[in-house]
Amino acid sequence: MILLVRLILVCLALMLPRLALAEPLLSGLLAKLPAAELVPQADGYGPMRDDLPVVPVLKGGETIGWAFVTSDFVGTTGYSGKPIHTLVALDPQARILGVALVKHSEPIVLIGIPDAKIKAMVAGYIGLDLVAEVNAGGTGHDIDIISGATVTVMVIDDSIVRSGLKVARALGLGGLHPDAPAQGPVFQVDPEVAAPADWATMEGNGTLRRLSLDVAQVNEAFAALEDRRAGERALKDAPDTRYIEMQAALVSVPGIGRALLGEAEYTNLQSWLPPGDHALMLAGRGLYSFKGSGYVRGGIFDRIVLIQDDVSVRFRDRMHRRLVSLAPADAPDFTEKDLFRIPADSGFDPAKPFRIQLLVQREVGPIEKVFTTFDLSYQLPAAYLRKVMPAPAAAEVVATQEEGSAQADLWKKIWRGSQADIIALAVMLLVLTGVFFFQTFATRNARLFFWFRMGFLTVTLVWLGWIANAQLSVVNLMALFGALVNGFSWQAFLLDPLTFILWFAVAAALLFWGRGAYCGWLCPFGALQEITNRIARALHVPQWTLPWGLHERLWPVKYMIFLGLFGVSLMSIEQAEHLAEVEPFKTAIILKFIRAWPFVAYAAALLMAGLFVERFYCRYLCPLGAALAIPARIRMFDWLKRYKECGSPCQSCANQCPVQAIHPTGEINPNECVNCLHCQVLYQSKTICPVVIKKMKRREAIGTPPAGHPNAKPVASEGVTP
Repeated sequence: MILLVRLILVCLALMLPRLALAEPLLSGLLAKLPAAELVPQADGYGPMRDDLPVVPVLKGGETIGWAFVTSDFVGTTGYSGKPIHTLVALDPQARILGVALVKHSEPIVLIGIPDAKIKAMVAGYIGLDLVAEVNAGGTGHDIDIISGATVTVMVIDDSIVRSGLKVARALGLGGLHPDAPAQGPVFQVDPEVAAPADWATMEGNGTLRRLSLDVAQVNEAFAALEDRRAGERALKDAPDTRYIEMQAALVSVPGIGRALLGEAEYTNLQSWLPPGDHALMLAGRGLYSFKGSGYVRGGIFDRIVLIQDDVSVRFRDRMHRRLVSLAPADAPDFTEKDLFRIPADSGFDPAKPFRIQLLVQREVGPIEKVFTTFDLSYQLPAAYLRKVMPAPAAAEVVATQEEGSAQADLWKKIWRGSQADIIALAVMLLVLTGVFFFQTFATRNARLFFWFRMGFLTVTLVWLGWIANAQLSVVNLMALFGALVNGFSWQAFLLDPLTFILWFAVAAALLFWGRGAYCGWLCPFGALQEITNRIARALHVPQWTLPWGLHERLWPVKYMIFLGLFGVSLMSIEQAEHLAEVEPFKTAIILKFIRAWPFVAYAAALLMAGLFVERFYCRYLCPLGAALAIPARIRMFDWLKRYKECGSPCQSCANQCPVQAIHPTGEINPNECVNCLHCQVLYQSKTICPVVIKKMKRREAIGTPPAGHPNAKPVASEGVTP
């Protein structure tokens, strides 16, 4: 009860106009890694600075370096859509003293890549000279990309280098200093300048910039790598064969956008871009694609990244649109034409130079690849810019605003990028709410309602579960309780919009309908169990109904599991997370069964049991269901209609309840009911419900016109209790 009230208060607090800023992640993650494990010669950490989330690394009381978490300074969202937290230490010369991956949610690292391989990759950054990185424009080192984890490795690399440069500049390490505020005029895009109408002129004046590589250049680049297998796998095409030609233009500049896209497509572009966002056009042709196909599976374009000083932008599928055609009549015949959105909160400045880094890969084994990169540099021509004088003290104001909003930038960016998913989830919740409010109408046609429910559960499983990974877990509740006890921080809960919205909806639904709104309709694993059971029924797999006495005694098991996990979480949330593997959600939904065999076997065994006993796991083992069932009795309304004959003598609903949530005496147990509404279908059935059949026979006997007939008179329901 207390947990539910606190959850509701937390959710309602989000409606306030002002959000509290999150505490630096460093304070919570330092305890996970002793100083000696980050920097071997260190013996402790000092206190955190007041002006920066950085702590000194100490040896014998002397400061030998500075430690920080990458996510406190830059966006670190990885393949999973969640941040990758890396702890880094810098020495006074701006060299990396130590680095460790401390927390992440990357599926491929959790299940498919050996831990030693990841540690070796991360350890390779020790000794990296950030001053040399500045002098080399951020390309002073090679990226040790691990096959199968391209996106994860590139995000880790990007976050280490960019956050390291920010810290080094802020602390003055290695002679680096923060960028001095502009004293003279600064440049902004001039929206009045028009671009030439033909492609050739735009290429000549720098409106379009090109990266052109032939087979010989690419073979030479791979031959220069340390891995000799890359050179041995040289392409056999003619040396002058076009490997890739990639052209870029900043089409959010009005003149350039109208010239390249045409007036209609530029208008569409403006409606697609939120205020402050920019758009990049990339067009390509040749043997190699700058997009590849990885984004179809993972939603992220792993072959291209935009880099500008300390800013890097990695594009996700929701930041992408295809172009059908280009406006200039002399435009080449490109095989790929695409628009990529650059978010306003990325820190991108269209007036400054930037580059598109292209990652090129080559297979050197059955599952191994090596990589190299090429850069397409872009500078908006001066003709599209105009000088403006900065307002007095503007730099100080901007710096203050950036410092105050630094912790909120990451989750805001994720929410903006998840607008389509948020809308889709809102529609699902709205439809489900309508079904519950108008359940009598919704369940009137048994066949139609059955297929509606199967369709809804399919969307829950496929989209909400397997695609959006919005599977709630008892771990969320334990983390929330720990946060409420030890000091609440918004950021950890706001980083996953769909999960956050679902918890808000669950908190509200507990007051109206109990736990069934989530367990029966919005839980992806619950949907998977019910769908597989329906398939089993169609294949005539026998269904087992447990004796009521045994069934009633198995109910408490899930409550015992929940209380055990909750007790462990009070001592160690990490240990509780490990024990929470009793939930098969991560294996079956988040990782889609791509996991070590014991986990897959456990999840498969639960699903197998569910083929014979519908929702076996939900009924007897689910700690999340138990946690939601505890406050289920505080719901404000009893929506499920019953006759006085229910339970005595009629047992139809009790016998047909999919989860045996109806007692033999006729009462519905709200702790076990999943609100499937099957009992409401039976409540109106003219072929199953004895009460309805009796009414129909009575009408026939006295010649009463059927309901809906113009001469029909209202007949009071017998024994109906709300």
